[in-house]
Amino acid sequence: MSQTSEHRSLSVPESLAGERVDAALARMFGLSRTRAADLIAQGLVQVDGAGVGKSDRVLPGSLLDVEIPTLTDPLTVTPEIVEGIKIVHDDESIVVIDKPVGVAVHPSPGWTGPTVVGHLAGAGFRIATSGASERQGIVQRLDVGTSGVMVICKSERAYSVLKNAFRHRTVDKTYHALVQGHPDPLEGTVDAPIGRHPRSDWKFAVMADGRASVTHYETLEAHRFASLLEVHLETGRTHQIRVHMSALKHPCVGDLTYGADPVLAKRVGLERQWLHAVRLGFEHPDTGEHVEYETEYPADLAHALEVVRDGS
Repeated sequence: MSQTSEHRSLSVPESLAGERVDAALARMFGLSRTRAADLIAQGLVQVDGAGVGKSDRVLPGSLLDVEIPTLTDPLTVTPEIVEGIKIVHDDESIVVIDKPVGVAVHPSPGWTGPTVVGHLAGAGFRIATSGASERQGIVQRLDVGTSGVMVICKSERAYSVLKNAFRHRTVDKTYHALVQGHPDPLEGTVDAPIGRHPRSDWKFAVMADGRASVTHYETLEAHRFASLLEVHLETGRTHQIRVHMSALKHPCVGDLTYGADPVLAKRVGLERQWLHAVRLGFEHPDTGEHVEYETEYPADLAHALEVVRDGS
């Protein structure tokens, strides 16, 4: 959650002489005792220029200084240019980008890093107003840890058309994944429902009561330690490729969350899963013509692949 802060100072009145600091702070600044105790614990409160504990006592006339963070809505879009986001295509209706790793598509609770919508706002792009305020114009998402091509809508018509295209699975979403070992068969389909992991709510897993999830894959290159796959998604569940590959016992190289070998990850120099959205194809919302956009592997993935190729 992003925040600014307000600095306030007041002298302790006679009526609060001998009170605990947290109680005095609550009374003087209109805070709850819990909030006051939190501010003290964070080192944001001083009495006569010195740090204090919540159970210390105050004297009349002492100067109570406090920095009070002003919490802001975590879903607020903050315009800022994000280094590494590349514009692949731009017209009146859509903008296609190459999203780098470490960038979220839109703001969400708990995420304080850069976002695609923040970058587009900072760069002066006009985006469709359809959708929730923090994800206006967004018709698809890529995980923070996944790089690659994605489309954002600039016009309301484009948003409506492409939202339906993604919903009805008429968009061609192609990923490349470097996975450990060699899937058997070399080409196949994983049709297994995905739901939240029963013990880790930040992970997902193949679950009997999960949402229908279908992943098609084919092997492009087979090397000694790993295989490069081309993956087509029929559905678009969170972490879908990572979960399905892990369920096959062939997790994406570097994907420690889903069971990848940390020794191999270190050997190829990866600090994230080897997964990249390479291609996106759909009917252009204005012309109806099939368009396709493609991106190259980012440097860390390209390097890791070369290491694997050299080890074959």
